[in-house]
Amino acid sequence: MRPFLICLACAAFAAAPLGKAQDIADAPAGEAGTAASVSSAGSERRLAGAPARTRPAGAAYGPFRVLDEGRAALVDATDSHTPQQFAAMLQDHPGIRILEMIDCPGTEDDLANLQVGRMIRQRSISTYVPTGGSVRSGGVELFLAGVRRYADPGAEFAVHSWQDESGLEAADYAATSPENRRYTDYYRQMGMSAAEAIAFYAMTNAVPFSSARWFGAGEMAAWVPLDDVQIEVAPRFQFARYAPVLDSVPSLQ
Repeated sequence: MRPFLICLACAAFAAAPLGKAQDIADAPAGEAGTAASVSSAGSERRLAGAPARTRPAGAAYGPFRVLDEGRAALVDATDSHTPQQFAAMLQDHPGIRILEMIDCPGTEDDLANLQVGRMIRQRSISTYVPTGGSVRSGGVELFLAGVRRYADPGAEFAVHSWQDESGLEAADYAATSPENRRYTDYYRQMGMSAAEAIAFYAMTNAVPFSSARWFGAGEMAAWVPLDDVQIEVAPRFQFARYAPVLDSVPSLQ
């Protein structure tokens, strides 16, 4: 299933400017929430409006809550302060090895968010989305950072394009520009091949900043390996005819 999805996304990447809307299921901003304006440090990329969830008790470090000496939860958006808050939590609780992603609307600073993702991977922390957990927008990058990734069948994910302070989105920049390379480079650091990184990034940008594409653990498992997930990944498209386009995808190496 994963190679088929890669072929489809790469076909879209080769046929259209990066991030332009493709023929996929997407949700208008409306009830799904809208992405807010951008910050002065890094682009803001978040989706508000998820169903209310009870935040767990525990010591708070910005958007994180310490559940016990081995687990922490992410319950809010990250921002420019989050790398320092995350580092402080790990200094006080060095045994944390699992990050439960309960309500993750995204980030107010994409650059800081990617830094947190690298810290998660460097500390060999696993990411876990329980049933009812919601990982949206910039939160998806943090989920991918897990050295092992778990998602229950009732987990949900949402992706959309980023937008910078000038109002430009991913599609407005060349595929090999630094603005786009920072994400594909990050995905490769999280274990994807070059083709997988391009395909996944094209998928996340296939709906504009003002909208969102929602999907569950089954589709996430088709894009990246998940651990110990008892879900069926049902084929939704016919992909074989797209296989030849892999050779035509621009290299980001």
